[in-house]
Amino acid sequence: MSRENDARASIAASAGERGAERGRSRAIEHGFNTRAIHAGQDPDPATGAVIPPLHLTTTYKQDGVGGLRGGYEYSRSGNPTRDTLHAALAALEEGTTALAFASGLAAEDTLLRTTCRPGDHVVLGGDAYGGTFRLISRVLSEWGLEHTPVDLSDPDALRAAIRPTTRVVWCETPSNPLLNITDIAATAAIAHETGALLVVDNTFASPYLQRPLTLGADVVVHSTTKYLGGHSDVVGGALVTRDAGLGERLTYNHNAMGAVAGPFDSWMVLRSLKTLGVRMDRHCANAARIAEFLVAHDAVATVLYPGLPDHPGHEVAARQMSGFGGMISFRLRAGEEAALRVCERTELFTLAESLGGVESLIEHPGRMTHASAAGSPLEVPDDLVRLSVGIEDVDDLLADLERALG
Repeated sequence: MSRENDARASIAASAGERGAERGRSRAIEHGFNTRAIHAGQDPDPATGAVIPPLHLTTTYKQDGVGGLRGGYEYSRSGNPTRDTLHAALAALEEGTTALAFASGLAAEDTLLRTTCRPGDHVVLGGDAYGGTFRLISRVLSEWGLEHTPVDLSDPDALRAAIRPTTRVVWCETPSNPLLNITDIAATAAIAHETGALLVVDNTFASPYLQRPLTLGADVVVHSTTKYLGGHSDVVGGALVTRDAGLGERLTYNHNAMGAVAGPFDSWMVLRSLKTLGVRMDRHCANAARIAEFLVAHDAVATVLYPGLPDHPGHEVAARQMSGFGGMISFRLRAGEEAALRVCERTELFTLAESLGGVESLIEHPGRMTHASAAGSPLEVPDDLVRLSVGIEDVDDLLADLERALG
């Protein structure tokens, strides 16, 4: 490694350490909502501003050649606003290292190319997000990465799918869009038996409802576009690690590969983290009411929501989550055309991709977010509708669905 690369690795590592250290001290001392507001976010020492400053700069004045003030030289390598977000995310997920990326898929790509090499193998949850499946099956496959989809709720199937070359077991719980639940602790134990890492996409739950690192997962992935951003106005992603050594490797590639979160996007996510807990409480409460309504509706064949007692993953979800989330999927008795009509008829539920915002969204996964999985083992039912339940007045949302289903 060249002297220049050594210096850049040191700078990137110090930036990651700055954020993680500020977050760790808060993780033990305070509750979740307090950490969401304060972790890594002390008042600005220069002005006393209670909100972390937005550092819109690409470069930093050096105090002599190689004399970096606070360790900063260039904003791809480190930015104070992004470091503050790193600290907050590490505290909320109770991890050692957090890194913010330009998108969730950028975070996933960096993680997979850091932990895997051509010829390695990934076990992928059998109903993973379509974008994750596309990245692995159509992009990284050309790089030589192999994968096997498997039902992660079946321990025997998971063990059978693992190879000597398996480096990662990739899990979403709750999964997108079928809301399946995976036992994180049990899956971590199986992955670790063979030396594989367990990666958990925690986007649907958020750290408010579930903290996979405390249950044995090695890495948590987020699309910060979703609940962490929470207002449908920022695109981003994040990784949080349990092991500091893996965190150092990812920090180096975060800089070397360059798909970092910009300072304004980082500031926007920081702003939204402060209300994550209160928003998630409302998302969960609204979703529970809507799930009960859908179960009783004649047009609905099946409701997929882990908060329902008859959901196959209900007991596991109740054990490892503090709430059941704001996502619901359901299947229509009359098939695909009926599902499409419901998507077209709602008014408050906006027909749109994405999820986790304060506004309610509706979509047809088979033709929208999961179209890339068509014809694969991850193909979703064509009669499936997915709801991202927002924080509006729930009676208004129920009336909207009643009209659409009617």
